[in-house]
Parts: sequence; structure tokens; C-alpha cells
Amino acid sequence: MSPLTVFIVEDSTTVRRELLATLEECAPVHVMGYADTASEAIGRLLDAHAPCDLAIVDVLLREGTGVEVLDALKRADSRIRRVVLTNYPTPLIRDHCLALGADRVFDKSGEVEGLLDYCGALAAGRA
Repeated sequence: MSPLTVFIVEDSTTVRRELLATLEECAPVHVMGYADTASEAIGRLLDAHAPCDLAIVDVLLREGTGVEVLDALKRADSRIRRVVLTNYPTPLIRDHCLALGADRVFDKSGEVEGLLDYCGALAAGRA
């Protein structure tokens, strides 16, 4: 099983650091970079010279939103898989993110293990 190349879109340095450590320790991933604003994330994710397998996107960012990132990836017909990791997994936000091409929406406070399982399944070709 080859590791997934992951890009994190998260504005909290603490959350990003903890997520990176958890992902690289507990899932078959290599985190290739991060962004803390929507515009930076869109630029990096649509850069053909820096492809990744999976984008993990927060909804609220320092500038812009993760919804903007999802929308840009959908409009670009990007093949990057995407999941949302948020503190606000309301039904409305889940439905909106899924409509914009997110494969899954995970709650930061209680579904990180589900994210790790998803990464493992994606790396194994089952997701």
C-alpha cells in the first residue's frame, strides 16, 4: 500500500500540527503541505506541479472558507479527493459540502478516527 499524498487546509497552527502528527503516525499518508487561507489553498491545490491525492479542508479559515476551496476544485473538475474536517458538522454544512464534491465530512471533536480509517481505506483502494 503506497501512502496517500495529503494537503491540509486549516488555519489553526495547533490543530494543523496535531492533525499532521496524527495522520503521519496512524495512517498511510505523507502530508505534502498546507494552507491557512482559501486563496492559497486553491492556488496550491490547482497547481499541476504539486499534485496530491487528498485534500483535508476546514470550513472556517483565516481568510475565505473551505466551501470556496471545494467550489474551486469542483469547477476545475479536479480529481483530488476531498474531505471536510470541521467543528461545525451541521446537516446544512454537511449537505452543502457534499454537494460541492466533498467525499466525506468529519467532526473534529469526535470523528478523527473515522478520518484515519477513510485515509487507510483510500490508500488501500477501497474508498
